[in-house]
Amino acid sequence: MAKAKKLTKGQLRRIKANQDKKLRNQGQKSSKHKSEKIQWLDNELGEPQTGVIISRFGQHADVEAEDASIHRCNLRRSIDSLVCGDKVLWREGKKTQHSVTGIIEAVHERDSMLSRPDVYDGLKPIAANISQILIVSSVLPAFNSDIIDRYLVAAEQTGITPVIVLNKTDLLTELDESEQQEIEAQLQIYRDIGYQVLYASSKASEGISELKSQLSAHTSIFVGQSGVGKSTLVNALMPNLGLLTQEVSENSGLGQHTTTVARLYHFDDGGDLIDSPGIREFGLWHLTPEQVYQGFIEFEPFLGLCKFRDCKHQTDPGCALVEASNNNKITAKRLTSFQRILASLGENKLTSRFND
Repeated sequence: MAKAKKLTKGQLRRIKANQDKKLRNQGQKSSKHKSEKIQWLDNELGEPQTGVIISRFGQHADVEAEDASIHRCNLRRSIDSLVCGDKVLWREGKKTQHSVTGIIEAVHERDSMLSRPDVYDGLKPIAANISQILIVSSVLPAFNSDIIDRYLVAAEQTGITPVIVLNKTDLLTELDESEQQEIEAQLQIYRDIGYQVLYASSKASEGISELKSQLSAHTSIFVGQSGVGKSTLVNALMPNLGLLTQEVSENSGLGQHTTTVARLYHFDDGGDLIDSPGIREFGLWHLTPEQVYQGFIEFEPFLGLCKFRDCKHQTDPGCALVEASNNNKITAKRLTSFQRILASLGENKLTSRFND
């Protein structure tokens, strides 16, 4: 009988990951089964009241009542979508059952919705009723304007105001002069288009007060690659939270995920912040080329001016965008980013989806 080959480290990791996944699924099924046993009768519930979803956990959600108390609730089966930031109608149970204190009856109409494309579920909501998206980039991992452009396209589709934040500015001194100038030139492009750009460093305590002022009148969400320092910024803005943070991996250069569930927090001086799970890749494969075009707001004057209706905006003769770039009416860098996003729309959805 042939001797069995020794499993590689990669095979062992995959086996361990599959075992862990089965255990998690078993635990989730058990929790779901327990929650489904809870059958609230009408006379066991209090009067309907309004609340805000602070966080969502599978079949449960934490609701903040008008008196600021937090209640873990079940969801009515008629509710097919519920995310952090949703305003809801809920009823408190007269008795607590399995740590559940009430039930969510209905979801109010949303003022805005930030969604992500999911291979299996289509567009998957992330958070609701947001008025401002803070796109966080940083010096480390390496500054990447293409990812910022993807977030800007998504923000323009939702109608939510985007603000660009360059984080970890204390590390700028570790770059050579040409690298510093390149980052600043790219940020100036965004300013020239009309986007607001902020600078911050929690380590050096720089830009934190300006960031607080920007957040005070909004319900905001931080988005950006893992490792750009979103949770660290939240810690600087709200020191009492003590959110878990991790350093960027020295091996991969990628950030380590630290936030696992989206959660809404209140600032003492006003304004709310939704801290969401880290995202390494922002897929836009669910958008049409026209929607991507509209996401590059400085391209609007040239919309519909191409010689051919089916212009691919690459080497097509009479392309209005290429001509505008050649005449310095739009930047070549933004045009190249736009072309890359268009090319990615046809990629396999499994490689374009979010990596949470």
